[in-house]
Amino acid sequence: MSDAPTGRPAAALAATGITNRPSRAATGITDRPSSRPARAPAAAARVTGVMLIALLGGCAQRAEEAAPQPTPVRVATVTAGPAAPPIEATGFIAARDEQRLSFKVGGMVQQVRVREGDAVRRGQLLAQLDQTEIDAQVAQVAQLAEQAARDLARGEALYADQVIPLEQLENLRTQASVARARHDAARFNARNAAIHATGDGVVLRRLVEERENVAPGQVALVVGNQDSGHVLRFAVADRHVVRIRRGDVASVQLDAWPGESFRAGIIQVASAADPATGLFPVEARLDNVPHPLVSGLVGRVQLAPDTTDTLPHVPIGAVLEGDGDRAVVYVVDGQVARRRQVQVAFITADSVAVRARLTAGEDAAPGDGLAVGEQVVTAGAPYLNDGDAITVVPDTAAPGGTLTAPGAIAVTP
Repeated sequence: MSDAPTGRPAAALAATGITNRPSRAATGITDRPSSRPARAPAAAARVTGVMLIALLGGCAQRAEEAAPQPTPVRVATVTAGPAAPPIEATGFIAARDEQRLSFKVGGMVQQVRVREGDAVRRGQLLAQLDQTEIDAQVAQVAQLAEQAARDLARGEALYADQVIPLEQLENLRTQASVARARHDAARFNARNAAIHATGDGVVLRRLVEERENVAPGQVALVVGNQDSGHVLRFAVADRHVVRIRRGDVASVQLDAWPGESFRAGIIQVASAADPATGLFPVEARLDNVPHPLVSGLVGRVQLAPDTTDTLPHVPIGAVLEGDGDRAVVYVVDGQVARRRQVQVAFITADSVAVRARLTAGEDAAPGDGLAVGEQVVTAGAPYLNDGDAITVVPDTAAPGGTLTAPGAIAVTP
């Protein structure tokens, strides 16, 4: 039987140059495989397993030796504070009594003797109108008054001789009285054609210049009275004005003297809003300011109205993971820190007010919230998990304000 495949003659295969596959005996390959290659993988696997077990055992031993150390932290006590946020506003310093001085009659300004910022004394001449026209008017009514007086004297004589009736005499008396009244009015206007200082103060604004024509009552000068002191004028919204009362104490900071705070008392609260702004004007009088005050200084006022309601307050550094009005703090529970969820009521410059208990919600759980007197972690809180061991470090124990947490992590309060 030929070794060529079925249906293909040997001559055809020879013609293509393809020979039959040699037998296994001819190539020297026997059916029994070598035993050495078969044993090598098994031995290598056993050695690898022994080494892995030894390595894992060493790691476990080192893990037991390097037990976690307590995290150093600083803490603060939860205190009771106002249940409502302080009212803050910006205003301007002004003299409490500001006088808007004007001329009684119209005319041409002859002279203005002061400028803005000048100090004035009681009775000092500040501005004056040209008196030419005013003096002429006084002279005119004076002549009319004299004429009416002569007519009255003649009428009295004629009535005595029964030449004129009583009615005509009474008309002459009325005319004489009217003439005298007009003369008095003219002299009054002449006296008020000049502006004098009504008290010691400072010129705040000069609104007219020499040779200008002014109308009767047009404001020419604004003078601040020194004797009345200074106030801070500011305005607040309707939700704040209902919490402010006369006599409330406020803290004022002026940009002219940064870092200093001054005491002020509320002396006036408007009962109607300003139509232009919709805000309610408020005045606070400054007490015992050791610096000379001038109108126009910018001041910021902070007012905490009296209230009997309180809320727990914690330092800002104790609050983590803010989400809306929810946040997280770590409360000291013996030697461990417990994660506690709180509800933020409001935030001030140096503290956060929280609810004693969370309001109903999907994330509200028993035990959440804070109570006055508890201690919360203020420095080191970002490196804690619920139940971590802690050690409290006093504030004076680390000069410079730096704590070192396990793993050489610098914690700055």
